Amino acid sequence: MSDWRAPLQHLPVMTYEQMLEKVRYEGAYPTRERAEEAVRLVLAGLGRQLTGDERVELAARLPFEAARILTAQIPDTQPLTGWAFVKDLAARTSAPVGPTRWDTGSVLAAVAVLAGPDLLTRILHRLPSGYALLFGRAELAPAA
Repeated sequence: MSDWRAPLQHLPVMTYEQMLEKVRYEGAYPTRERAEEAVRLVLAGLGRQLTGDERVELAARLPFEAARILTAQIPDTQPLTGWAFVKDLAARTSAPVGPTRWDTGSVLAAVAVLAGPDLLTRILHRLPSGYALLFGRAELAPAA
């Protein structure tokens, strides 16, 4: 029996294997291993960018293995814009920027589903510009 006044303990809505399959399908990767490489790269990068309560809440919503990748990173002191984030990931793996952008979008689309719309909005407000498109959302600029 649960007490409605107690804080809800969030359990991830998918397992790590299911997350990898989602990324594999969305990214059209030929193997599970290739999808896992993308997941590890992008979640580690996100862990270097995301701080505060949003980082903690996102980790609670990710499968354990994914949360461990995210939280093992020490956040950078200088946050990167979305485009600089992709270029940084590409540089770390010596990969072209185009495929790295694809990897980023494929992984962050799965992360967006796990985060849910409210937490994702808060994450996007915490990060510099350019991340909304990476998560599969439109990035609207304020009227001038």
